[in-house]
Amino acid sequence: MKSLSVREISAAVGGKILNHDENKTVLNISTDSRNILKGDLFIPLKGENFDGHEFIDIAFERGAVCVLSEVEINTQKTYIKVENTKKALADLAEYYRSLFDIPIVAVTGSVGKTTTKDIIYSVLRQKFNTIKTEGNFNNEIGVPLTIFKIDENTEAAVIEMGMNHFGEIHRLCKMVKPDVAVITNIGYSHIENLGSREGILKAKLEIFDFLKTGGLKILNGDDDMLMTLRGKEKNTCFYGIVNYACDKNDFYADEIDEKGVDGISFRVHKGSESFLVNIETPGRHMVLNSLAAAIVGNYLGLDFERIKKGIESFEPTKMRMDVIRTDKYTIINDVYNANPVSMKAGIDVLSESSFRKVCILGDMFELGDFAPKLHFEVGEYACQKDIDVIICIGDISENIYKGALKQAALKNIDAKNIFYFKTQEIFFAEIDSILKNNDIILVKASRGMKFEKTVEKIKR
Repeated sequence: MKSLSVREISAAVGGKILNHDENKTVLNISTDSRNILKGDLFIPLKGENFDGHEFIDIAFERGAVCVLSEVEINTQKTYIKVENTKKALADLAEYYRSLFDIPIVAVTGSVGKTTTKDIIYSVLRQKFNTIKTEGNFNNEIGVPLTIFKIDENTEAAVIEMGMNHFGEIHRLCKMVKPDVAVITNIGYSHIENLGSREGILKAKLEIFDFLKTGGLKILNGDDDMLMTLRGKEKNTCFYGIVNYACDKNDFYADEIDEKGVDGISFRVHKGSESFLVNIETPGRHMVLNSLAAAIVGNYLGLDFERIKKGIESFEPTKMRMDVIRTDKYTIINDVYNANPVSMKAGIDVLSESSFRKVCILGDMFELGDFAPKLHFEVGEYACQKDIDVIICIGDISENIYKGALKQAALKNIDAKNIFYFKTQEIFFAEIDSILKNNDIILVKASRGMKFEKTVEKIKR
């Protein structure tokens, strides 16, 4: 991070300096008193079950040179009084972003935004000193903290934007002021709060609200909701797979060769130019994610050789289509998060295997009243794809089980390998009698299900 004076910070957040030494310099920003280092500014935040103001003394003891506070503090240390620390965090991030004239790529979407962000980062770092969103730092706390990672050596940034409600991406973009905005798709994530896919589309389009004048909008042209924007948005580039709309997409892919857990290859086209890509991460969805990254790279001046190298060398975030090979099993660890689209994509990858195919599926959250139906459809889909063993775990996932049973009856096949367990612990008691040597196993559920416990159990 580039150092800031207390005076700069106070002006940026509209605060009042108390016990002030305006010449003090802040070297870093932290919202966690446990991670404070000498020279930090501590910004205490309030949540439903905590109040960071309770840890201000600890922050000073650990070396903070200044803190923000919504209340007056009985201290001789320097602090800045503000009305709302969360808003001050956003205001400071917006100011700090204004200090750098570098391209920033913003990425959102219902499915694939983290992987797309990772591939874009891998492409851009072939030419630029690039930073990216780490882990799940894609909300109104994580995005500003990512912005503060920019320093004098940073040449580009890729920032992921998540949301649960209307207005969140609008506020994130106000901080980021992106040069490029990518929307991967419009699915069902957070439909509980947004009411419909049309509502989700409206919320995702907030990513354009603070896009720089003349900035590029990159959209998945195969998505049924995003394709409705054709001709309605300026400076837009669409991408997709040849089987759908190659005549309409600016970048498209064909010659797709799915290799199951061993990855996928495909050819990327832009007009009369093309190049072949081979990546080790499995899944047809990787084609679309890579196309978005190719457009970003092309827009920011990378040649196809560098773009190809970047796509082929990308490293996925942990627990996202992470293939683990043990002495007995091959595990597709995809427990970072889940929704109906990504769960079906994982089943597609599993279905390509030549070994016995096992899927262990858990609850998908934030689907509201749509949850029973969407879980049921996943169960039907798994059975349609001829998965050998279907294991459903969790309260809502009983609907996956019912969907699989219904499809098995329609196909007149034995349902003896379709299982339902209320908890992972109940499943663990039966695991040895269900799994067999050489099984290939997909493990997937929403993050709150903590299915990494199942992955570890299988590994052991």
